[in-house]
Amino acid sequence: MSFLDYHNPRVVCRDGFSMSVQARDGAYCEPRISGAESYTSVEVGYPTEQCPILRKYAENRNARIEDGEVQTVYPYIPVELVRQVIANHGGMVSGRCPAGVNPAQAAPLDFFEVLGFVD
Repeated sequence: MSFLDYHNPRVVCRDGFSMSVQARDGAYCEPRISGAESYTSVEVGYPTEQCPILRKYAENRNARIEDGEVQTVYPYIPVELVRQVIANHGGMVSGRCPAGVNPAQAAPLDFFEVLGFVD
């Protein structure tokens, strides 16, 4: 199979937020193979706005938004966090997530939970 067989279209959420969510042998994911039955962490890239719950994972925490996207990659993001990001933006309306992400499994977090003010 080719690179394009494992390259997912951008995830677009109900509120217009979008991001790249990838998992394959050349991506920052676990397991780091193409076509895994399920992934425990994935690579997120170039979201359309800063994501507080992903910030600590950013390769470049000072990345700027250019051409409508934050210019950085977020390696090895636990799939649970990807689910939360999608839920916080109203759910996924198009695109594709790698196996194991299943965005329908998460409910949105309260803003104060995202910032760590709630136990």
